[in-house]
Amino acid sequence: MTATLSFADQLGDSPVHKNFRDHPFFAMVDTADFTKEQAGTLLEQWWHPLHYFPTFLARCVAVLPDIASKSAITRILNQEAGGGKASRAHEVIYADSMEKAGFERDRVVGTAPYPETAALVEGYRKASESRESALGFIFATETTDLLMVSSIGKAIERTTGVTDNEWVSIHVEQEPDHVEEANHVLLADFSAEQEHAVLEAADEMWQLWTAFFDRLVLEVGVGASTPAG
Repeated sequence: MTATLSFADQLGDSPVHKNFRDHPFFAMVDTADFTKEQAGTLLEQWWHPLHYFPTFLARCVAVLPDIASKSAITRILNQEAGGGKASRAHEVIYADSMEKAGFERDRVVGTAPYPETAALVEGYRKASESRESALGFIFATETTDLLMVSSIGKAIERTTGVTDNEWVSIHVEQEPDHVEEANHVLLADFSAEQEHAVLEAADEMWQLWTAFFDRLVLEVGVGASTPAG
């Protein structure tokens, strides 16, 4: 078995991961002056993976074979779904927060996905069908989620002036727990083949997110990156 730290380092040091983290979108949000329509496009497309994520986690709980992994992922799912209070679910807070920031709720939650967005959601669905792909997608998501969420928060702030977005705040509060639990599921014994499968799944997730942000960058009028290959 590869040591847990070494395994996590392999995931974090993936060239595909680094390509994703260097995506021009994340630099663009620090300087770009978004129109409200452009910011709305970001929010409308983000809704789709956000809305599917609790279903993905529930499917992962079902497919993971050991109780330790089930328990770790259930903790993430519990927070995502509001801890027994639907009003505290991330997707509800998201819709409420964006409406308060001046965006039309029906558009935020009801706009059709771009093909790249649909492919991203389908990737999550397929990943939840096996242990290794589920773990790869979970780890890859939780280690980059705050980067993505903060970038959306910056776009909202630059567009509307709103600096206290509740959806961004709850991620800042809960994300350390999510990363901790994602690392817990890597404590199991893996064969070399299983580790390779987890690494491949993580790379696939980062490729899908790269394509997602490539499309968003094109839609708001800035050149896209070269997709990870």
